Amino acid sequence: MQVRTLRAFLCSLTLLAMSASPAFAVATGGVAAGGSSASGAPAPKPAAKPLHTAPITARTPNVAYAGPVYEKSVTGQMVPYTPATPGAVAGGITGGSPVGTVADTKPELLVPGSTARYVGGLAAAPMSAPAAVQQIIWAGDQIIGLPYIYGGGHGSFESPGYDCSGTVSFALHGASLLAAPEDSSEFMVWGSHGVGRWVTIFSNAGHAYMTVAGLRLDTSAADDPSNQQGPRWRPLRPANAGFTVRHPLGL
Repeated sequence: MQVRTLRAFLCSLTLLAMSASPAFAVATGGVAAGGSSASGAPAPKPAAKPLHTAPITARTPNVAYAGPVYEKSVTGQMVPYTPATPGAVAGGITGGSPVGTVADTKPELLVPGSTARYVGGLAAAPMSAPAAVQQIIWAGDQIIGLPYIYGGGHGSFESPGYDCSGTVSFALHGASLLAAPEDSSEFMVWGSHGVGRWVTIFSNAGHAYMTVAGLRLDTSAADDPSNQQGPRWRPLRPANAGFTVRHPLGL
């Protein structure tokens, strides 16, 4: 009698252990421990994995890049780039130049590969990008660090400051892709629909910005730890909801 009681007790322990396993739950139509039975409420779904497991920071592309940087000389040749003086470009990684005018010409920088890189607050154009993409980047560099001015860059491409669409217009004009400045609403129907291979413009009735070869040219500090306003090269945004997506034809 005692032997039967001991066997029954051991059998109960075995069933209890099996009932906690996923295999037993599937075989019996139930759920594993921590879930619910077939007759109860459904087991909660696991939390969705975040799209970005690490924060996107303005310094990430610059820190990751340790390769050579070249400058296009006045004769069109590529020469190694050497900044004039350390800290000559104010504001750090995305700070750009001191407030001034577009007459303060900045160097036309190049890096190997197909991704633009931060170099002293400016963007260095990728060597494998089309010439128009390089010209967009170099044009954008010329106004980095200038202040945000509502309507800036619309009466004329030359301005002491720029607003969002004025910034995008200036960069596109630098590649001869735009003859006159556009506002953010006009960019909603400009160019071709969808994401471009090299250049993408995001716009709605109130704002516009663009991405070029992996960097974002924007007057808004959204998703940019620098928290600085005005035309600057910034990290890509993790999401671009609420914007019409366009790109220059062929780019």
